[in-house]
Amino acid sequence: MSQGTQSNQFTSLFDNRTLSILERMRLNPTRRLTNRSRGEHLSGKGGTSTEFSDYRNYVPGDDVRYIDWNIFSRLNKPFMKQYQHEEEMHVVLILDASSSMDYEDKFLRCKQLAAAFGVMGLLNFEKVSAYVCNQKGSRPEKFSPATGRISMKRLFDFLTQIEAGGNSPIELAVEDVLRTHRGRGVAIVLSDYESFGDLQRPFNMLYSAGLELFGVQILGPSEINPEINGDLRLIDSESGQTLDISSAGDLLGLYHEHRVLLEEHLAMLCRQRSGRFLTTNSGDSLEYVLFDLLRRKGWVL
Repeated sequence: MSQGTQSNQFTSLFDNRTLSILERMRLNPTRRLTNRSRGEHLSGKGGTSTEFSDYRNYVPGDDVRYIDWNIFSRLNKPFMKQYQHEEEMHVVLILDASSSMDYEDKFLRCKQLAAAFGVMGLLNFEKVSAYVCNQKGSRPEKFSPATGRISMKRLFDFLTQIEAGGNSPIELAVEDVLRTHRGRGVAIVLSDYESFGDLQRPFNMLYSAGLELFGVQILGPSEINPEINGDLRLIDSESGQTLDISSAGDLLGLYHEHRVLLEEHLAMLCRQRSGRFLTTNSGDSLEYVLFDLLRRKGWVL
């Protein structure tokens, strides 16, 4: 890509063509947990939106802008136009910025997906906030709740400048987020989920807070299909602990079994809380993940 082409891009996270497609997409939650204010998720109550619902008699004090003047001219009696109520869904983006994410472009993909989900929320009149969980014991970096196209560039700038490299386990990160978050909707947790902690408690907390869980696991190509043999020394990127392994090729079968069992366990935890789970490969094209995989899984429309 030439320097001139780069300067014309709205964000460095993905190209303008990808952005233009994202602007026409929306999230597809199943629980429809919303807040009582204007948004794009419809309820059965009366309220203000652009979709006509019914008429009712005028009552003194009503906003005269909603009188149907065509009917008034024929019947000489005011009738109020009613619209289907739209409620606002809060889209909460939780990004794992621990050191294990700083491998094989996992954190770049994490930021790209967060930006994509954020665009879908902002341009569909949902409230969007983002939390980046980095250092254990520190408050997550926060993108405060925002709505509308005007907030899109600010979200991109926030995501672009953050880096991975902390030691906060994802289970504690979720609890840190919920200490300050308010609002029902969808929580999209983007992580490699390479943690020894128990995720039942934080997932229960998300569910109890009225947030439908979208768990996105991001793994690198060599984590999904490692090619190793001989003797190895493994170093934990967050704790610094080492593990010496002889004849590593013999352990590949055990590794694959453990990885698949972990995915199945995480998927079960999400399903039990009316949520969803998906494993992605940071080596796959972003377009495939956004416009093929997520659509086939029913996460987006």
